Amino acid sequence: MTTLGSEFKITAELVRNLLCDQHPDLAERPVTLGARGWDNQMWRLGDDLAVRLPWAMQSSGALLVKEYTWMPALAPRLPLPVPVPRRLGEPSDRFPHPWIVTTWVPGTPADRAPATLGSAAADGLATFLTALHQPAPDTAPVGRGRGGPLAGSAELFTMQLTELTELGLIHDPEAVQAVWEDAVTAPEWTGPALWLHGDLHPANVLTSDGTLCGVIDFGDLFAGDPAFDLAAAWILLPDDAVDRFHHAYRPIADASTVRRARGHAVLRAFAGLLIGHAGVHGRPGGKPTWGPPAEASLRRLTATTQS
Repeated sequence: MTTLGSEFKITAELVRNLLCDQHPDLAERPVTLGARGWDNQMWRLGDDLAVRLPWAMQSSGALLVKEYTWMPALAPRLPLPVPVPRRLGEPSDRFPHPWIVTTWVPGTPADRAPATLGSAAADGLATFLTALHQPAPDTAPVGRGRGGPLAGSAELFTMQLTELTELGLIHDPEAVQAVWEDAVTAPEWTGPALWLHGDLHPANVLTSDGTLCGVIDFGDLFAGDPAFDLAAAWILLPDDAVDRFHHAYRPIADASTVRRARGHAVLRAFAGLLIGHAGVHGRPGGKPTWGPPAEASLRRLTATTQS
């Protein structure tokens, strides 16, 4: 294994050797590259399993352990397919971080194949989040700086709005500012801390035949304000489907929660624009497929004062 800066060069040979060392009963399965994510790589293991390994952030291994700990209990109640960890790989001389063997979820990431069937996608997302957003135990993980009061992100918002405007990626900064100001003044969540996916951007939601068919990457799973996840509606769904989503989600979110969700959606869109723009806050070349959904999200958010 060689390193590229802070990234690991992961190969099929490395994956097979790790399996031989720790899970030899799986080592004879075919190993092929499945996907290179922002923090992790997925290597398919036969038809129904995958090996997930961190390749960039040192903290990514801990996130995989979190998935291994919590997802087997949460997955059975979720109405969309999700990856369920089956085995845990320990750090070793071959690879210094934890890794997991998980079930493989088929589908195409929504940043490459956006949902086009608005009603079906809205209902699918609402049903999924209704099932996931249940009170979490006191031992549930907390967000890595995510899910707190929006006021704590005011400096980040201003900095990124200025940067994106200077790059020509924000066409109506005053309208975006208005959405943010409405969101940041909304009353805070006073209900129980609910289970949240924590990272519902288009690359972590899978589609097939125009609608949602799976949700992946639960490394940011935590407990908190449901508004953080509800922000996904503006970046995942077609133009005519956001209202249907909010009517289908249960219990129907109150006006304050929707306002907060809009603020979180702005920050999510900012991240997509920055990562999608070549050379900005990401690896060389960026992730171009992240830009268009983020642009569409801001357009939807600023089209009306409320959605």
